[in-house]
Amino acid sequence: MKDWLFDIDRRKLLKYAASGLGAGLTSPLWAAIDKAGTIEKAYPDELLSIDNYTKGKISTGDYITADNVELVKGLLEPAKYQHVKNMGRRLKVLPTTMDWMKLGPWEYMEATLSNQGKARFSDKGNVVTKDGKPWIGGHPFPATTDALELFAGLTLSWGRHDASLYAMREYDIRRDGVVDYEYDLVWAELAPVGRLTLDPKPYWPGHEDKLRYNTVAYLSPESERGASYLNIWPYDQNEFPTLYGYVPSFRRIRQFPTNQRFEPLVPGSALYLSDAWAAGDPLLTWGNYKVIGRQPLLAGVSGGWNGKHENWEHDVHGGGEDETFFDSVVELVPETIVCEAEPVAFARAPVSKKRVWFDVRNGMPVAMVTYDRKGNEFRSFDGCYSLYDDGERQVMDGKHPYWSWTYLHAYEFQSGRMTRIEQVKELEGGHRSRANDESIYHDYLTHAALQRLGRD
Repeated sequence: MKDWLFDIDRRKLLKYAASGLGAGLTSPLWAAIDKAGTIEKAYPDELLSIDNYTKGKISTGDYITADNVELVKGLLEPAKYQHVKNMGRRLKVLPTTMDWMKLGPWEYMEATLSNQGKARFSDKGNVVTKDGKPWIGGHPFPATTDALELFAGLTLSWGRHDASLYAMREYDIRRDGVVDYEYDLVWAELAPVGRLTLDPKPYWPGHEDKLRYNTVAYLSPESERGASYLNIWPYDQNEFPTLYGYVPSFRRIRQFPTNQRFEPLVPGSALYLSDAWAAGDPLLTWGNYKVIGRQPLLAGVSGGWNGKHENWEHDVHGGGEDETFFDSVVELVPETIVCEAEPVAFARAPVSKKRVWFDVRNGMPVAMVTYDRKGNEFRSFDGCYSLYDDGERQVMDGKHPYWSWTYLHAYEFQSGRMTRIEQVKELEGGHRSRANDESIYHDYLTHAALQRLGRD
């Protein structure tokens, strides 16, 4: 890793980084969060403001374009830099989020605070409590700078709600910018353990041996309508999920090989099951986890919700037909931990390793790049999170504003294909984005649900 300090006093910041303070360069980040709920005391001013970082050459509210991207090249992962430099992508710069509670669902963030120090790895490598039970909720290793612990926290809870239903629109785009496939789909997740909102909690009795239920179901176009897949994850991260699929042409459910996770689910897509949340496979089917660097990054961690549109849809721009990218926002993330991992349980994986940038404040991935077997850049993944609250409009999740992802881009370096997906309010048939609704299990996460979705 290099070129990440721009024109700051490099020796001063490297001294902080080498001092053993861990995440947070001027004082330990977790101590600052625990005491005041803000990150302001943990970092120097240069890492809390793009204005200070670039000495006024780029300011909050400006757009990063091909004209000025070289000023912040060291703050962008390879794909985003290429998109801006060569493909017409624009990034609007927002202020850095200081309030830690705005970086995740309220209950998850509270549990991260209250449960700190209670997690360990079992002899089999799974995250458990001190007495050996499944994890009880929140991030098990807050403010960690360890690669395995970062990936473990992410794998335990992708969307950080007990249950989530995402109504999604997918657009698949050729190198020349033409949209050649469009899909409406739903993605459902439910946690049987580590539950913070849904009763019973923290465990769903009889399901403590499972980590999650996960379904993806396609609603349109007609050629894919009814196709759906159900992943049932064991809690033991040495084991693969059980994968079932409903095949509309046969009108029945089949069990699929579960280790073929590096293939698109539908034609045209640049997104694999393995890519989900940058941790789409069981933790211990990957290995050689290591930290390769620490750096600030321009990434989408707030402000990505388009509440002005009745269905939350985003405008687009860039590429050959001005349709390749969602209108994108980024902010200066003061510190990311850059980690790598290798697929150790996939003999024929087309991927040799993945590199993931974690926002050290909340342990969420803000970018991913995978590499092929020759070590060349293969595919990338970047998106944006947000509170669904823009000051005028608000979507509630219980007593607090809903927090979730808003859009993502999955890009293939070698073919030039782009898949962009956005979370929308609702799709035809009454499929509505929501969280912590116990009906999600019966509506989307059982064999009967797959058959019903296939017939609808």
